[in-house]
Amino acid sequence: MNSRNIKLFLRVAIALSFLSAVADRFGLWSESVSVWGTWDNFVAYTQIINPWIPDSIITAVALTATVAEIVFALALLIGFKTELVAHLSGLLLLLFALSMTFSVGIKGVFDYSVFSASAAAFALSLMKDKFLEVDGLLIKPIEN
Repeated sequence: MNSRNIKLFLRVAIALSFLSAVADRFGLWSESVSVWGTWDNFVAYTQIINPWIPDSIITAVALTATVAEIVFALALLIGFKTELVAHLSGLLLLLFALSMTFSVGIKGVFDYSVFSASAAAFALSLMKDKFLEVDGLLIKPIEN
């Protein structure tokens, strides 16, 4: 497998993982595989892993994370601002991993491969070659 295919694989895998998590929050996965299953359960989990955030704004935090995951997923799928979005995805996943670690323990972080996903997003952010990306159409190479 070459680096172009690896980059595409990383983009699609991270994007679909974000979209899968978002789908779960809205009950789009069956109960047998669902983690949260409902928006209310996701908001409650957001409060559990962020106990220092006031209850009055926890829904806004959950909504912000959800919107970020949707926007990041779509941008990664089409290859728009890939390096930036991958870096931001790595930061979001790292924040999620650290929040989980300090509130509910590290086992879940490893079981759900959150550190691995964060590392993959950071690795993706370093890959400069364009392959099947909108960015490749927007950025003209410098000709000598």
